[in-house]
Amino acid sequence: MALFQWNSSFSVNNTDIDNQHKKLVTLINELHDAMGHGKSKEVLSGIFSELVSYTKYHFKFEEDQLEKHKYPNLAVHKLEHKKLTDQAIKLKQDFDAGKAVISIELLNFLKDWLKSHILESDKKYVTYIN
Repeated sequence: MALFQWNSSFSVNNTDIDNQHKKLVTLINELHDAMGHGKSKEVLSGIFSELVSYTKYHFKFEEDQLEKHKYPNLAVHKLEHKKLTDQAIKLKQDFDAGKAVISIELLNFLKDWLKSHILESDKKYVTYIN
């Protein structure tokens, strides 16, 4: 069973951004599945790397859209993105160095952060980009 189930409540009514959010959900679920099936550190590291890389790509895309549409809370939104990016990079470095493992707590953190970010922060810009 998937750790994170996408549903229409997460939609920001923008096809590109919704598809990117769905991709992030898929990557979190892939990481969860790989952990649950006891996949190797290399497999977990590869999925984790893709998650970090895609998160950076998505945040840049979203910020560009918000800037284009003159979203007034862009600076705060960017700060939230930077904070998560920094955390994810640190977690990935710790994992690669053997200082951390992919755990259900880590996966729940990623899932809960993405859910709350979409539902609380991203929903605020809907009227500006649509």
